[in-house]
Amino acid sequence: MAIHKKTGLNILLIAFVLSFFVTPLGHFGKVFLNRLFSASPDPIEEGSRQQLLSYHWKLKDAQGNYFNFEKSEDRVVFINFWASWRLPSEAELKGIQELYNDYGAYVGFYIITNEERLPVEEFMEDKKYTFPVTYQIIGEPAPLEILEPPGSYIIDKNGYIVVKEDDIADWDTTEIRQLLDELISE
Repeated sequence: MAIHKKTGLNILLIAFVLSFFVTPLGHFGKVFLNRLFSASPDPIEEGSRQQLLSYHWKLKDAQGNYFNFEKSEDRVVFINFWASWRLPSEAELKGIQELYNDYGAYVGFYIITNEERLPVEEFMEDKKYTFPVTYQIIGEPAPLEILEPPGSYIIDKNGYIVVKEDDIADWDTTEIRQLLDELISE
């Protein structure tokens, strides 16, 4: 029994689609597609920006030590809420790592998760990410809305929220780099 060319192509197409659900290729393909369709977030219009009323926010660093967000007052701050198991979070972290590599000395980076340390440490090691991980303390009052992962903020030196993004975004863009350069130089 001979397989017709059209039937063979249909079988290949079905196999390709199934590979996105049952193989590691599918995971990488989904991450790639999330990155492909993410866009640079837009800044909030200057007159519509909200200012943080307080910087008091208790958090934990990667070693489990408590610290207060107040140390970032008068600094440009990048905050990202993420989860290692959320595909959109994984897709945008590569761009965040690139930003951290170039702006880590000038911008306070808070890459915040509410997960346990072990899966986060394994994820960070596997992906070779070096940005600082911050752990959210559940129930601790925060000076801003805790966004569902992936969600992010950029805050200027005066405490105004310049960017609020509650979806996947491409952070390693010319627009975001120009915005950070402007905020740093103010």
